[in-house]
Amino acid sequence: MVLEPVAMFEFGVAVEVFGIDRRDDGIEPFDFRVVGVDPGQPLVSKNFDPFTITPKLGLDAMAGSDLVVVAATLPRADEAYPPEALEALRAARAEGATVLSLCSGSFVLGAAGLLDGRRCTTHWMYAEEMQRRFPTAAVDPRVLFVEDDGVITSAGTAAGIDACLHLVRKELGAAVATRIARRMVVPPQRDGGQLQYVEAPIPECSADSLSPILEWAVANIEEPHTVSTLATRAVMSERTFARRFLAETGSTPHKWLNQQRILAARTLLERTDLSIDQIAGRVGFNSPVVLREHFRELIGISPTAYRRRFGHGTEAEGRDGTGGTGGAGDRRATVAV
Repeated sequence: MVLEPVAMFEFGVAVEVFGIDRRDDGIEPFDFRVVGVDPGQPLVSKNFDPFTITPKLGLDAMAGSDLVVVAATLPRADEAYPPEALEALRAARAEGATVLSLCSGSFVLGAAGLLDGRRCTTHWMYAEEMQRRFPTAAVDPRVLFVEDDGVITSAGTAAGIDACLHLVRKELGAAVATRIARRMVVPPQRDGGQLQYVEAPIPECSADSLSPILEWAVANIEEPHTVSTLATRAVMSERTFARRFLAETGSTPHKWLNQQRILAARTLLERTDLSIDQIAGRVGFNSPVVLREHFRELIGISPTAYRRRFGHGTEAEGRDGTGGTGGAGDRRATVAV
């Protein structure tokens, strides 16, 4: 769903993730629709030198969608949003659609009442205003994205990429999300709980970057890494290493390592027949119990259930020919933006 003024980068994120034909990568296309309140009516962009975008479809095209994405737009007073747009969002959610907002599109969800009693986020610049406007929502201004009962909200600009890939990963598996991320030339996974703002997202001097240490840790994920061993390899004290790590990645070393280990475990569950015990050892967990605990905490289901859904030998392989990780799982997903 696009509303004026349209933030073009965030709109483009939804188009890039869900609106491109990637059948050459073994991924069935989504049924992608761009909808607006007045189809055929040009909408002005939020850019400094505005241009227009014209949705061809009306709000009725949202009916039956599996996912509705609300593109970013400048926050307005609740009554200033088109009431038919808010009603269409409420109806889509009531029908079971996942609803995802990009950046300040979260205010549209709030005006529709979809954030009441839910955890959510938005761009840190708007967080205080959002909490004031929607007092029953639990606004977290620190994180990249939040999912709460079928409603996903993301922070500013590039965090929308993380939220969209998170949803792809959840519904279609890590392999599909990684393929899309590779084509977009972006990291395949940043955890939603990472900080929105990091002190040094691009280090001024590449020699000071922790990237070589992180790349080594991922390449040797089976090793029993700790803050102490990584700090020693980086020739830093543990305290300095932990501070630099948070400043550069927005995450703690422990949380980041667990995330990378679970990402590696997902890949092995999808692509191999290794046992859970073997996978736990391959990704650096000291027991399958620990793997199961962290897997369920981060993914929401057990490793065995994940393999049944996305493993290369699943029934889905017979349906779509992509090993259960192509297309939209059991259906051709409909995405309305």
